[in-house]
Amino acid sequence: MADRIVPVGEKRLMEVKLCELGSWMGKRDFTPNGLLASIRNGHDRYYNKYINVKKGGIGGVAMLLVGYVALSYLWEYDHLSEY
Repeated sequence: MADRIVPVGEKRLMEVKLCELGSWMGKRDFTPNGLLASIRNGHDRYYNKYINVKKGGIGGVAMLLVGYVALSYLWEYDHLSEY
């Protein structure tokens, strides 16, 4: 059972070997609905892993806040470097 062959299109990115990357990218859905579904799936996975847990801590919210601060800093970096 553990040696079951999984088609390249059904693998996650971390499971894809470098030689399979081209065919894996070809199986992705790059339509607006496909991209929206990917974002929704990513949000759901993040929410279920870090936010919606029984013994939750501040880790998931802190990670989100740090990401927001870093992104805001990168957006304003050109403006800040002029002074």
